[in-house]
Amino acid sequence: MTEEVNTSGPQPAPAVSVTGPGEGETIVLGSTRMRVLEDGSHTGHRLAIAESVLAPHTQGPPQHRHGRHDEGFYVLSGTVRFTVGAEVHDATPGTLVMVPPGVPHTFANPTDRPAVMLSTFTPDFYVQYFRDLEAALAGGLPPTPEITLDRMSRYATEPAADLT
Repeated sequence: MTEEVNTSGPQPAPAVSVTGPGEGETIVLGSTRMRVLEDGSHTGHRLAIAESVLAPHTQGPPQHRHGRHDEGFYVLSGTVRFTVGAEVHDATPGTLVMVPPGVPHTFANPTDRPAVMLSTFTPDFYVQYFRDLEAALAGGLPPTPEITLDRMSRYATEPAADLT
């Protein structure tokens, strides 16, 4: 027996989510500290948002491609170097970088100052990658390309091997 859902009457409004300063889940990945502002649980898993602080001279992940999600990066402070294929872009505050599925990319902070960026993931499932990576680095292990790529592979992400 199946239940019928009544869609003709008034439906409850979605709850508003508010994440204040200092709130949200914190994920530490080597010299990068991520604060998950929205993990998708309030957006029907359509969108996740995180704030990341990249310490000076932070190397990002190996260049990679996502198969199932868009990723956006909005630079709030500092300079973040994005490598997209063979192109290099030094993004300063106010710069938005949108990466659709299939496009090779990575990022880093090559400067002597911290950099802060806001990231979006649509849909949200890639947030779990960061949780898995943090668990793999428990005990203070540095994020190596091997560990990073292994965890990425679990989330429809592959290395851009043709660019390494």
